Amino acid sequence: MERNNATRLVSLNKWLSEIGVTSTTGWRWRKKGLLRTVNIYGRLYLSEETIADFLRRATAGEFALESRLGQQLKNT
Repeated sequence: MERNNATRLVSLNKWLSEIGVTSTTGWRWRKKGLLRTVNIYGRLYLSEETIADFLRRATAGEFALESRLGQQLKNT
């Protein structure tokens, strides 16, 4: 059986565990639209393309926020 244009899927929980992030953080990322998941029989998966896009955007600093300490120092 040929698998042309097949997208490899990775379990969301497995990927979160591999990168050292809790399932709660994964839920927040999904809620904010940072991760697009595929639901197959109640289990969530990520495509390799989604993971690559997320890592590219994170590396570029797209999700970076100023720390609270930095904000406090500006206000003093």
